[in-house]
This record gives sequence, C-alpha cells and structure tokens, in this order.
Amino acid sequence: MTRTAKRTEDLRGRVLGHFQNLRVPLRPEDLDGVLAKAEREGLSHLAFLDELLGEQADLRRERSIERRIRAARFSEQKTLEGFDWEFNRQAIDRVQIEELATAAFIRRKDNLLIVGQSGVGKSHLVQAIGMRNCSAGYSVRYTTSAELIETLTSALADKGLPKKLRQYTRPELLIVDEFGFDRIERMESPQSASLFYKVVDQRHGKGSIALVTNINFDAWGQYLGDAPLSMALLDRLVHHATIIKIPDKAKSYRAAAAKRRNTSRQARS
Repeated sequence: MTRTAKRTEDLRGRVLGHFQNLRVPLRPEDLDGVLAKAEREGLSHLAFLDELLGEQADLRRERSIERRIRAARFSEQKTLEGFDWEFNRQAIDRVQIEELATAAFIRRKDNLLIVGQSGVGKSHLVQAIGMRNCSAGYSVRYTTSAELIETLTSALADKGLPKKLRQYTRPELLIVDEFGFDRIERMESPQSASLFYKVVDQRHGKGSIALVTNINFDAWGQYLGDAPLSMALLDRLVHHATIIKIPDKAKSYRAAAAKRRNTSRQARS
C-alpha cells in the first residue's frame, strides 16, 4: 500500500470513528459509496456533506416523529389527507384546519375548541392536526375526557395526583376529545369538574389545549353541575383560542356510512 493510500485509509477510519462517537449509524459501505459518487461527479464539499448526512438526518427525523406519535397515544392515526372534505364542504373550512396543522397556534400557546354534533368528523380532524404537529416537532398527548377524569380520580385516591397532572401539563399540545360524552363518569366522580379545571388552569398560558365537544358553551354549567367553575373553566379555555363551531346542519359521516351499508345489504338480499 502506498503512503497516500495508507493516509486515505487512516483518514477513512478516523471519519468512521467520529461518526461512531457522535452515535450516527454510518456504515462503512455507505461512506464508501458517497466518496465514490463525490469523486465520480465532482461534488462540492457542501454537496458531499449533504449526501453523507442527509439520509442519516432523515432517518433520525422519522424516528423522532414515530416516537412522538407513540407518546401521543392517539386512538386512531388519522390524517388530513384521508378526510372527506367534500362531504361537509359548506360546514368545515379546510383552509382554517390546514392553518391549524402548521402548529402556529401551539407556538402562540393558544387553545383550539371544536364544537359540533356527533359524527361530523371532529375527532378525525383534531387527531389529524395532532399528527401534523408531531411531525412538526411538537410533543402531543391525546386523551378522552372520560379517560382524563378516570385517571385523575384514581390518582387522587392513591395520593399520586401531582405526578399524573404532570403527564397532562407537560406536552406542548394536550388534546381532550369527547368532552360531553361522559356524563356517567362525571356523576360517579363528584370532583371531576375541579380535576379538569386543575389541568386547564396549570396549562393556562404555558401550553395549548385542543378540546372537542358536542356541548355548546351555554350548557357547560348544567353539564358540569357547577356554574361558577364552568365560567372560570371557559374563561381560561377561550382566552386566546380558535373556536370552530360546526353547524348543526352538518351531515353525519357515521349516519351516511350506516345508510350505505344498509343499502348494500338490501341490494344483496
């Protein structure tokens, strides 16, 4: 081996060692491939580095996104691309939803409230927004209102409430789905309204909440059974919030799907 070849081989070993120390999983054959391409195509230094590091950076970015999506605990991994925008085109503003998916409201630490009847796609939209925000690098936690109350009520009994509260106050975006679907849970947990208030109050001005409900704001006092607390809760939620009210005339996706299934069964019979 010539002196030049030995120097090149030593330098190659050092470079691979650098990547190993930096915990970048670069295989020797990948380095050799990029070196050969750089020599063959006369790549500039910057182009060489982009070829060498780009794929590794993309892989690391994808793994980070996957970790954030797992940590979010979505009930379903919905996407905006998979949403049927034409079905309720007059009732749902796609431009507004796409803007929320940019995470601008999270950067401002604003809230998002989506109000509408069952079956109009609220849960799909809020989880799709959460998925996009995970991809944008933000920490997200999804829960239903019933799950939130059940978890906190159990923690209160076990004297572990502060620790459980941190699980809901730490993420940059907390999604609370199905607020208004859990009357039975609230009847069994008299302190549920105050527990939910603790979460909202501790996040106020520090992180965003996206809340999905089928209850209009003027009915919250009756639903929660505590009018003053309801006012305080709403005051914190609507402060610096984007409010999306899906009209009652909006069609139900689930009802339409059920109708199609019945029609299909009748046609086969």
